[in-house]
Amino acid sequence: MSGQAEQIGETDDRDGKVRKIIHVDMDAFYASVEQRDNPELRGKPVAVGGSAARGVVAAASYEARAFGVRSALPSVTAKRRCPDLIFVKPRFEVYRAVSAQIRKVFAEHTDLIEPLSLDEAYLDVTENKQGIAIATEIAQIIRSRIKEVTGLNASAGISYCKFLAKMASDLNKPNGQAVITPARGPQFVAELPVKKFHGVGPATAAKMERLGILTGADLRAKSADFLRDHFGKSGGWYYRISRGIDNRQVEPNRERKSIGAEDTFAEDLIDLEPARQEVETLAAKVWRSCKGKALTGRTVTLKVKYADFQQITRSRTIDRGVVDADDLAAISTTLLEGLFPFEKGVRLLGVTLSSLEPEDAESIGQQLSLGLPDTQGPNRGTR
Repeated sequence: MSGQAEQIGETDDRDGKVRKIIHVDMDAFYASVEQRDNPELRGKPVAVGGSAARGVVAAASYEARAFGVRSALPSVTAKRRCPDLIFVKPRFEVYRAVSAQIRKVFAEHTDLIEPLSLDEAYLDVTENKQGIAIATEIAQIIRSRIKEVTGLNASAGISYCKFLAKMASDLNKPNGQAVITPARGPQFVAELPVKKFHGVGPATAAKMERLGILTGADLRAKSADFLRDHFGKSGGWYYRISRGIDNRQVEPNRERKSIGAEDTFAEDLIDLEPARQEVETLAAKVWRSCKGKALTGRTVTLKVKYADFQQITRSRTIDRGVVDADDLAAISTTLLEGLFPFEKGVRLLGVTLSSLEPEDAESIGQQLSLGLPDTQGPNRGTR
């Protein structure tokens, strides 16, 4: 579905003005950067990540994807699917630098930029700096500029709302773009399998299938009450998007919700002490990231993945911001100790700090000097 000849031309019923939203998604970003910087990797199946027995693929080139290699796949499985797969260690400092170049390209057209990650973002170009009326033209210019500046390919989706712009960006990948107009939006959603909806994971898709919901049309046939009864607060969201309705704004100052780090081990951890040391290392890494952004947080979450891939989390929320790395490590290890003895070998550990807020050393010091109590009711949650 090419978007080159189509325009968004119907009005948005909230303010009489059509919204023009672009979702830009870099093609195989990490792997493409590695192929750009190392000519020997070009045209070959490349996976960014660890090649060890417990490694995981962080990103895969399109040559590797042809063999079924994808992100989050265990490295041993990836190698089995593609014996010629070349593993490359990630260089996040390089990816961040390239991402900054891409953001500058976005800023040539609009200040309404909502980054989702290093390699994708929403842009609201309803009113843009170049005064270009056609959003598909803006998307084409942006993609060409990204190629000129970075040597990398990007795909884009254009629509009147974020949900459909995101869906459109996948239609002509790699190195393409597509548009979904207001007139086409409801029908596009109706024909789309719900398992392909952005934000609908495998578990939710399976639940929908059990309820006889296979497509957007099936979803649209259900009442708002039915969807809320079966999917809680998300039911209202499913009711709206099944009709092509998404009124979310592009939020250029969207706050980061959490900062975390995790590690997969070469051998399963059985004893408490080595697991505690790993958690302390992860806590220090998370805190370094927090300090770099002048943030603290009040909710600490420990993630544990066992040898059989069962995953659990344990969280604790306190009534003050975490003070330092030792504070974060102490809370994290307390959560860890609550799980010992472990039910089975531990394959992965992760530490995340959320309920983020600006770090204020003076107020934290006052809280500590006053001896304010912690609220330490452990609770369970999944991300």
